[in-house]
Amino acid sequence: MKGTLYIVATPIGNLEDITFRAIKILKEADIIAAEDTRHTLQLLNHFEISKPLISYYKQIEEEKSDTLLDKIEAGKNIALVSDAGTPGISDPGAVIIKKAIERNINIVPVPGACAAINALICSGMSTDEFCFLGFLPVNTTEKRKKLEENEYETKTLIFYEAPHKLIKTLETMLEVLGDRNIVLCKELTKIHENFERGKISDILKEIEEPKGEYVIIVQGADRSRQEKEAEERKNLTLEEHYLYYEKQGLEKKEIIKQIAKERGVSKNVIYQYFMK
Repeated sequence: MKGTLYIVATPIGNLEDITFRAIKILKEADIIAAEDTRHTLQLLNHFEISKPLISYYKQIEEEKSDTLLDKIEAGKNIALVSDAGTPGISDPGAVIIKKAIERNINIVPVPGACAAINALICSGMSTDEFCFLGFLPVNTTEKRKKLEENEYETKTLIFYEAPHKLIKTLETMLEVLGDRNIVLCKELTKIHENFERGKISDILKEIEEPKGEYVIIVQGADRSRQEKEAEERKNLTLEEHYLYYEKQGLEKKEIIKQIAKERGVSKNVIYQYFMK
C-alpha cells in the first residue's frame, strides 16, 4: 500500500506558530524531507521529535523527488518541510508535488504560516485581489522586465526580498512603477518584526542597513494598461480613432460602438459624424 506525501507548513519565526496537527504529522511520519536538515533539526529538537531526515533543496529537487516518491510507493509516509513557511511558495516543493500527482500518490496539505499572507493582512492594502510574485530576478535587466510586465497590474502586489538586494529592488520599483505606497514587512513573527508604511521614495530615505528577510507589499496600479490606452485614444482625432480599430479588423458598426464607449458619447453622435 502506498504511503502519503504531507506538505507541512512550519513557523516563519515564532515557534509557537506551529500547529498541533503539524507536530502530530512530523511525529508520525517515517521520513522528513527538509530544505536544510540542520535548520529543521533545531525545530524537531525543540518539540522533541526524532525522525530520519533527508535533504531536499532547490538544486536537487528534480533528482531527489523520484527517490522520495519511490519510498512513498513502497509504503513510507513522508513529511516535506522548508526552512520556514509553506513548501512550494518560493521554497522547494512544486517539483515533487507535480510528480506525485503524475504517479497517483496521495498529497495532504498541513496548513500553517505563510509570510506573504501575514504581511498582506497587516498591510492595510486591498486583500480582495492580490498578485504574489515571490523573489524578483537577481539580474537587473530581468528584474526591470518583470516589474514592467506588472506595471499596470491593479491588484495588490506581493514580493519577497533578501536584505542585501532590498535597496536596489526598491530603487528599481521607484523607476518602473512610480512612487507608490508600499509596506515593508521585516522579520515577521520574530523579535524585530516591523512594518514600515509610506511612499517608496520616503522609505528609501529611512533605510540604513537592511537586516532580516523582507516582504514588500505594493499598491496596485490606479488603472490597467487597457484603461490607460483607452484614455490615450481620446486624444486621437475621430479619424485616427476609427483607423486604429479598422487596422485591427473590426467592422464599421463595432468600431463606432467602441469609439462611443471610450469617448463617453452616444453611438448616434459618432455615426452622424462619419455620415457627414
